[in-house]
Amino acid sequence: MGKYCKKPVIVDAFQWTGDRNQEEDPEWFVECLKKGTAKVYKETEEYSYYDSEASVPIFENGIYMEIETLEGTMRANKGDYIIKGVQGEIYPCKANIFNATYEKV
Repeated sequence: MGKYCKKPVIVDAFQWTGDRNQEEDPEWFVECLKKGTAKVYKETEEYSYYDSEASVPIFENGIYMEIETLEGTMRANKGDYIIKGVQGEIYPCKANIFNATYEKV
């Protein structure tokens, strides 16, 4: 037992706005959309609720994304960051967690 510090790792990431303007999305993410490992959906009913842990509205305008990750399918909402990990895997991260964990280099 002991204390550990996370190794500094540089990752590629962007904050997902929910817009379908792919010219602003990084090429590695567009490839995931083309392969189908990331898919964007719109809820059939427009609604939203508040996630107190993330302190952001969820499902705003009914847009969300499902991403096939190493741990299974994960859901990303507008405002979440999409990260490309050290092994090329992609996964979502809530903005408050991302901002507490990463800084721009």
